[in-house]
Formats: sequence, C-alpha cells, structure tokens
Amino acid sequence: MVEAEDLQSLKTIALLGGCRGPIWLSSQSLGNELGISPQTASRRLIALERQQFVIRSMKPDGQYVAITREGEQVLRREYADYVRIFNPEQRQYVLAGTVISGLGEGRYYMSLPHYKEHFGKYLGFEPFPGTLNIKLDATSTEVRKHLDHVGWIVVPGFTADERTFGGARLLPCRIRGHKCAIVEPSRTHYPSDIIEVIAACQLRKALNLNDNDTIEVEITHD
Repeated sequence: MVEAEDLQSLKTIALLGGCRGPIWLSSQSLGNELGISPQTASRRLIALERQQFVIRSMKPDGQYVAITREGEQVLRREYADYVRIFNPEQRQYVLAGTVISGLGEGRYYMSLPHYKEHFGKYLGFEPFPGTLNIKLDATSTEVRKHLDHVGWIVVPGFTADERTFGGARLLPCRIRGHKCAIVEPSRTHYPSDIIEVIAACQLRKALNLNDNDTIEVEITHD
C-alpha cells in the first residue's frame, strides 16, 4: 500500500513532467508545490527513491528526478480507481512487462485459415502470422488474474486433417496506438505471467522492439 503522502508527491512530480523524463527538481521547489518544508520534501523524495518509484541524479545545475515504470504503474492504478468511481461503466487496465522470445508456435497457429478467419471476424483485422510475447511484471501478473470478466471473445476449436485444434479467447487491447488483442489458447504452454499479443502488423518491427524492452498493453472495456 502506497502511503498517501508518497502518492501525493509522486503525482506532483508527474504533473511537472516526471513521467516524460528527468526534470530539474530541488527539495525547495517540490516543497513549494506541496506546501511543505524543504526538509519534508527531501524525505519524501528519499522515500520514493527507496520504493523505486523515482530515480534521482545530480548534475552541475542541481538534482534531476524521473518517475520509473514502477512509479508510473502506481499512478495508473490510482487513475483506474478514479475511472471506476466517476465512470463506472468504463474499466481500464494497463499491463506492463518486457518483450521476450516465444516458442515459435504463434506463427504456425496464426497461419491456420480457421483462426485467421475467426480472429479477423471478431477483431476487425487479419492478424500477422506471429505473436508478440510479453513477460508481465509482478503487479501486472496480479492484475491479469482479475481480467476474466472483461470482454473476452471466445473462438471455438475445430478439427482438420484428423487433428483437433483447441479453441482460444481474445481480449482487444492497444499497444502504442496499434489495435491488438491478447490471445489465450485453451491449450497453452506459457505460465500466467506471459501473454501473447496479435496485431495486423509485426509488432516487433513496427515498434522497433527487442527482447527485454519494456512495453505496456492498454485494455479498455466499455
């Protein structure tokens, strides 16, 4: 549980531009923004850094502060709570993780006509024959456990050439503006902290992604 004063400080740093990169920030200037003493502001910054919500660096002209991915996730969770309060019909979730190499099965299954046809029908795009594999961080792994009630589209299994192929379910989402979907086969070899994402394009190439790059998946269900 994030302390209220830490959350307030983190939000103030974000409003000053801390989510977009390092910003010049002294204890005096943060204290002025928060209406507290420079000494208290300094303790707040130390607490945020200790929790890995911000990183600080010193330069000749002073201290620079940037919000980390963990800090941004704290703010996103707070935002999602307010969305549920003031717009209860809209549920928004953000999953964060790192890009990893898959087992190579996605390319084969995404090339099968049955899956291509149904995925295109339900998603409005013909998926690229392959998936982007993402290993979720600890927070997002927990969030994923609560997504079973959110807008999944069920695709039935089928039989072809005396072989039975399992069904799957799809969860529409977006990555950096690209329309995508999380695909979850009924038979999967992946643990719960790994998701597979499909899109009309090759996401690795379109977004210039490599293994270990961090990425966020935005899920909005109206």
